[in-house]
Amino acid sequence: MRRVLFAALGLAALATPLARAQLAPLQDKPFAEHKVVLQLSDSDPKKQSLVISVANNLMKHYDPDKVAVEIVAFGPGIELLRPDNPNRKLVESLVAQGARVDICLNTVDTIERDTGKRPDYITAATPVQVGVAQILLLTENGYTLVRP
Repeated sequence: MRRVLFAALGLAALATPLARAQLAPLQDKPFAEHKVVLQLSDSDPKKQSLVISVANNLMKHYDPDKVAVEIVAFGPGIELLRPDNPNRKLVESLVAQGARVDICLNTVDTIERDTGKRPDYITAATPVQVGVAQILLLTENGYTLVRP
C-alpha cells in the first residue's frame, strides 16, 4: 500500500506544469556528454548572431547525440525569437538539429502588460516561465553557462 501511495504522489508531482517544465529539458538528451546553456538577454543583433554562431559551432563540433545546447532568451533577448527577426531561419535550423531555444514567459507577460499586446514568437521556441530560473535549473544539472 505504501508503494502505491508513493507512486501516486510521484505521478501527481510529475503532472504539475512546473514539474514537467523542469524535467523536460533534462530528458531531451539523456546521453549528452557536453551540456551548454547560452544566455541571451539583450537585443543587439551582433550578440544574437554570436549566440547562434556558438550554438551552431557546438552542434557541428560534437556528435549531435553527445551535445545538449540550450539557448535561454529573456528580457530584450527575446527579440531573437520574434517572427520577423532576420535570424529566424537560423534559429529554426538549430532546433531542427536538436538544440533547444527557450523564451521567458515573464518577459512576454511584462511586454503584454506594458503595451497591451502579447508579443508573437516563433513556434520553435519553448516557453519557460522564468528564463533565469531555467538557466539556474540547467546549471544545477550539469550544464555549463556561456554568455557570449
